[in-house]
Amino acid sequence: MFEISGLTWILTIGLIVLLLAVDLVSAAVRPHRVGFREAAAWSVFYVLVAVAFGIWFMSAYGGSYGAEYFAGYVVEKSLSVDNLFVFVIIMTTFAVPEEHQHKVLTFGIVLALVMRAIFIAVGATLLSLFSFMFLIFGLLLLYTAVQLFRHRNEDPDVENNVIVKTARRVLPVTEEYVGGKLVTRIDGRRFVTPLFVVLVAIGGVDLLFALDSIPAVFGVTEEPYIVFTANAFALLGLRALFFLVKGLLDRLVYLSAGLAIILAFIGVKLILHWAHVDIHKSVPEVSTPVSLGVIIGILVVVIVASLVKTSRDPDAKAHAGSLRGHSADRGQS
Repeated sequence: MFEISGLTWILTIGLIVLLLAVDLVSAAVRPHRVGFREAAAWSVFYVLVAVAFGIWFMSAYGGSYGAEYFAGYVVEKSLSVDNLFVFVIIMTTFAVPEEHQHKVLTFGIVLALVMRAIFIAVGATLLSLFSFMFLIFGLLLLYTAVQLFRHRNEDPDVENNVIVKTARRVLPVTEEYVGGKLVTRIDGRRFVTPLFVVLVAIGGVDLLFALDSIPAVFGVTEEPYIVFTANAFALLGLRALFFLVKGLLDRLVYLSAGLAIILAFIGVKLILHWAHVDIHKSVPEVSTPVSLGVIIGILVVVIVASLVKTSRDPDAKAHAGSLRGHSADRGQS
């Protein structure tokens, strides 16, 4: 029987908090433009930490649960790349200076972890109480997959996001970034800076991605500890990955389509699991090794096909994808 002790939970959360603290301190103490070598070193470090954790977890709890962790990590890592697309759009839309992007990303990661921890707790409780939640999660992922595929050649409309528009309307905002401050005083009056609005936009994006990613990872494992660690280790490397690949993101022209297919596959997997449990045991289920193979296979095909496409058509540009169309409002993408 799979059981995680309280001490293991505490040590795991402590490790994640420690790694986050390193990011926060480096962003606050030494704001700077992150170069390729630094980003590559941090990216490799976080991947090695995630792999080392997976190896320990597999040796301690068995190959089956280890496979679930790695499958969950791959799912979350692939979804996090799409998250990076939106971060790039936000940074560009609000012209965030490079020396402050590190701070924005670290905040986004911390907020994403908090939101996903809440959704994991709620999702695990619902799944343990109501088996039909597997059907609900599956249908939610299928809907998300269809919408993402339909609008795969569009980008989220950050400026017209209801949260951002509300923040701009109700709060006095300065024109300048004021040295990376969130709040400042001008002539005795308190203002928020554009960096505050950027963090609001990042928070809204984190909420949307949490709503999609948690059902997706529950599609490969039902264990809250695995869901949490897969999310945490995938997100921890997001800041370094942003600076490493932001120049290459435009070349992943088929990423949104690939992610839509992955979400649809996991949605079908969840529905089959629900049918197997609630309808009849004869309904087949998709095993974790098969899931891992399919997800990795889709990602490999997407990356290779994207690079081939952009090598033949240099003008081709990738998009983050959107869950609703807005081309009519701002012109075709």
